[in-house]
Amino acid sequence: MTEPAASQADADVIVVGAGPAGSATAYYLAQHGLDVLLLEKTTFPREKVCGDGLTPRAVKQLMNMGVDIDAPGWTRHKGLRVVGGGHRFDLDWPELDSFPNFGLVRTRQDFDEILAANAVKGGVRLMEGVNVSGPILDDRSGHIVGVTTKDGRSFRSRVVVAADGNSTRLALAMGLHKREDRPMGVAVRTYYDSPRHDDDYLEIWLELWDGDTLLPGYGWVFGVGDGRANVGLGLLNTSDAFKAIDYRDLLKRWTRNMPAEWQFDDEHMTAPIRGAALPMAFNRQPHYTRGLLLVGDSGGSINPFNGEGIAYAMETGEIAAEVIAKALRQDTAAQRERVLRTYSQVLKDAYGGYFTLGRLFVEAIGKPGLMSFGVRHGLPHPRLMRFALKLLGNLTDRRGDASDKIINVLSKVAPPA
Repeated sequence: MTEPAASQADADVIVVGAGPAGSATAYYLAQHGLDVLLLEKTTFPREKVCGDGLTPRAVKQLMNMGVDIDAPGWTRHKGLRVVGGGHRFDLDWPELDSFPNFGLVRTRQDFDEILAANAVKGGVRLMEGVNVSGPILDDRSGHIVGVTTKDGRSFRSRVVVAADGNSTRLALAMGLHKREDRPMGVAVRTYYDSPRHDDDYLEIWLELWDGDTLLPGYGWVFGVGDGRANVGLGLLNTSDAFKAIDYRDLLKRWTRNMPAEWQFDDEHMTAPIRGAALPMAFNRQPHYTRGLLLVGDSGGSINPFNGEGIAYAMETGEIAAEVIAKALRQDTAAQRERVLRTYSQVLKDAYGGYFTLGRLFVEAIGKPGLMSFGVRHGLPHPRLMRFALKLLGNLTDRRGDASDKIINVLSKVAPPA
């Protein structure tokens, strides 16, 4: 393997995409003393389809990176309000040593910009409006040594990180395609001016009906705190009806049945209904090939239990930065390559078993009978629901209570794939 000479490289590492995964990766790389170039195809501020809700797992990452979560614009919440099967009750986030006991809401309109600015503050060079079109490959080794852009520019580095989302152009160009044996989800959401804007809990509805069909997924009402509520649906492709569903129409039909005083109607809608794909359970592998590492959605790092992606975007970014920094401290190209190749296994060790459990879960709820049974018979039992909150949110302590131990053991013995 050959690498660009130091005088030829524009940076030690190029990170493509300044979403949560890219900005976190770049931030942590800079903390290791590396020269990092972060390329973003759009300009900030920019919108992304998301529920805007951040679990304690995501909050921990923000705190680790020194993001000021006490600044104006952040809305705190205590936990989840679960609605389904004729029941409605509040579940507080668990009290754990590993994670804070609160979550946050922040719209993606400025959340991503805040993370990118935090990376810049940490020493990262950010270039906006740079649309990466493909990799630059070394003629002899086939390793990526830089990227080209749609406007004809090129940038070179020792390592490249793909943080360019579900449809990652870089990963595809390097021959990394989606695995069809992994679940996919779709999220659709909009915003309403609503008295539901101010709520101590993220509200999720576990029963989504399309006529007489109970769909695998959930609806949400997340108060943004600024007069608006983020209202949306998350659906899984494990249902036979998945491809035939008009998601935007389903959202309108769902909100039409809400109390009129919530104002979930066309008159109070403040944004169009937008949708996005949710790549889950490592649906693109391997996460390293020939000088390219995948982080966040580009590697399918979304939790299949609950559709959470931001926490895992930032966490995989931190892991990637650790591996890259260790690799670039090695003396030879062969030694560097050996370290970089460990990245895929590190991710499997961290999440593989848990994501396997999640895949089994989404396959089960894709069967309407099991989904209905679980909603009717699981919700009336608060202890079971507190266990489910920990399991679905991946919120446990290593040496926690009995429920923590059960979840940790299950995640450890489940075969990573």
